[in-house]
Amino acid sequence: MLEFLSRLFGGFEGSKNRAKERLRLVLVHDRASLSPGLVEALKEELIQVITKYLDIDEEGLEVSFDKGDDSVALIANIPVKSVKRSIK
Repeated sequence: MLEFLSRLFGGFEGSKNRAKERLRLVLVHDRASLSPGLVEALKEELIQVITKYLDIDEEGLEVSFDKGDDSVALIANIPVKSVKRSIK
């Protein structure tokens, strides 16, 4: 949670990425009819689970939804730095 807040209120360089992320979340909401809070919670939980097993680049993490005629697909692009050899 602290890392999320530091990313949210971090330096100027990250503001471009945060703005891009917020816009993407709005688009996801429109496409999948999910609340932005639900999408953000889903993303944070995905990060928590995945980082148990992998070292990932959270800045490069992209989560989106693709809405078809009768279904919604979750698409996650997760840059992996390395695989953890032991689980904490």
